Amino acid sequence: MKVVFLGATNFSRRILDLLFTIQSTEVIAIFGIPKKFNISYSKNKVVNTNFADLSRLAQERQILYYEVDSTHGKRLADFSNIFEKLRPDIILVMGWYYMVPKFIRDTAKYGAWGIHASLLPKYAGGAPLIWAIINGEKITGITLFRLDDGVDDGDIIAQRSFAILETDTIAEVYEKATIESVALIKKIFSKDISEIKFLPQEKSKIEVWPQRKPEDGEIDWSWNPDKIYNFIRAQSKPYPGAWTVINGKKITIWSATVEKINDKE
Repeated sequence: MKVVFLGATNFSRRILDLLFTIQSTEVIAIFGIPKKFNISYSKNKVVNTNFADLSRLAQERQILYYEVDSTHGKRLADFSNIFEKLRPDIILVMGWYYMVPKFIRDTAKYGAWGIHASLLPKYAGGAPLIWAIINGEKITGITLFRLDDGVDDGDIIAQRSFAILETDTIAEVYEKATIESVALIKKIFSKDISEIKFLPQEKSKIEVWPQRKPEDGEIDWSWNPDKIYNFIRAQSKPYPGAWTVINGKKITIWSATVEKINDKE
């Protein structure tokens, strides 16, 4: 099975490492994004804090590599002729930051598949794990789905859930999501792809959450202690961190605890 892979993160690298162990799967091309890149929700370039340079991996394995960099006019749509020539069975979109146009998806026999770090239709959109922790969720998960024209609204292929512990930071939750994703891809790709059943999402139930920027990390001290605690652990490393301003100086807070006070004392 021929796969074109789109990714730019350490998560992408973990999925690729798995694909290389599956005999029936051949990665025929890899598309990446620079560590600093342009995106619609920011006037300035944003930094991929979880960046992985997949060009080196592609070079080591002698796989075609292409970089999508809108700064230099290289959008994914500009590579349509490459996709037409490759004619993959599946386009895997793992750790990617741009929409994949329909005419690109249609070059693959089974379309473009992605993993979203939530149990869709909940927490579609940006930063699902961060939002889940901020909102105090106890359970989240991952969804393998087929990309459609909207935001994370395509047909569901499979899902796996896992717990968010009260002590978990975003790095720990991200690792749980990665482990579950690797296990799910391994399971799905061990089957006959042609026999997979796709479950359409109910569009009316899709919850789209916005992307987050570093400036969104400011703490509001009027919140209750539990919300502040969740807000801090949701944005700890490798992300830019929750922050506040004291005496005109920006202070980043990487961790916190909530102390329960005995009212009788």
